[in-house]
Amino acid sequence: MMSKFGLAKICKPGQVYMPVMKTGTESTPDLSDPAAVFASALSLWQECQKHASADKKINFSESYNGVDQFMREVMRVANLFETWACAHINFDQTNDVWPYLLEDKFGEACLAVILPTTLAQFEDDDCLRVAIRLQLLINLDDGLRLPIDVVAQNPLGGSGFQKYRIQTIRDSVEDGTCVPFTAADEAFDDNFGAPYFGLYGMSDDGLLEHIADRRTYAEALRLAQKIAPGVEFPETPIFSIPV
Repeated sequence: MMSKFGLAKICKPGQVYMPVMKTGTESTPDLSDPAAVFASALSLWQECQKHASADKKINFSESYNGVDQFMREVMRVANLFETWACAHINFDQTNDVWPYLLEDKFGEACLAVILPTTLAQFEDDDCLRVAIRLQLLINLDDGLRLPIDVVAQNPLGGSGFQKYRIQTIRDSVEDGTCVPFTAADEAFDDNFGAPYFGLYGMSDDGLLEHIADRRTYAEALRLAQKIAPGVEFPETPIFSIPV
């Protein structure tokens, strides 16, 4: 049984996250690490057992029509998250050993967003929720609901703006009010519509002046570069939880 095994120490000393290309999930080559998949599955299985021990009402055989299906779902979740991570996580700027981090933390982070009896419902959006809870560095992608807030110095002299800012915003479903979408907010809050990007000019005193809204970050970036040629916004911002 899986409970008798830990993650084999197969990584070389000092080995860290494998750098990966940022591409869409659907076009990502198979960069998944079997050790990472096993680590995630082991961590999730162990965490499910903890929940079952603490709550005698949990019966995996009943919930999944057999323990075999429960194990298949554990492996499916582990594989799905690893595939998603290879497409969206920025491994270049991290120092943790990927399988070890997953073995230590994946199960707890996963069951913070989904019940142990409903693993069959785990999908791509849940991968994002888990990644945020793991405090991973996530590359911005048009398909991800990520809060982004980047500021760049205005390279042009004689302008009323000292800096420019691109920030995610979204509208309230109730009254249409536009509000910032920040790292403290729930990404999939049904009270708000899909996030989009606002471009602002910043004066010397820090006051913001709204310039325009764009559907994607790339569109907001192009507008900023047109207004202020040479402005140095990142081509692909990286989301991280503020420390």
